[in-house]
Amino acid sequence: MKRMVDVIMFGKLGTSELVLILGIALIIFGPGKLPELGKSLGKAISEFKSFSKEVKEDISLDDKKANNTLND
Repeated sequence: MKRMVDVIMFGKLGTSELVLILGIALIIFGPGKLPELGKSLGKAISEFKSFSKEVKEDISLDDKKANNTLND
């Protein structure tokens, strides 16, 4: 069973589609630029994940505060 994150991020891309995209990127950017692009993409994904985690924590805290206020 596919995880929802995989479906949202990549849709229904298979191995052949990913190889095609990588091949096109190789032709466009060249072999020297691809490691830089991969590193930048990895950093961007990491920052996005940490930001979304912070937002989830903030929402959770706000919910707890609201519940405590309603219960008092």
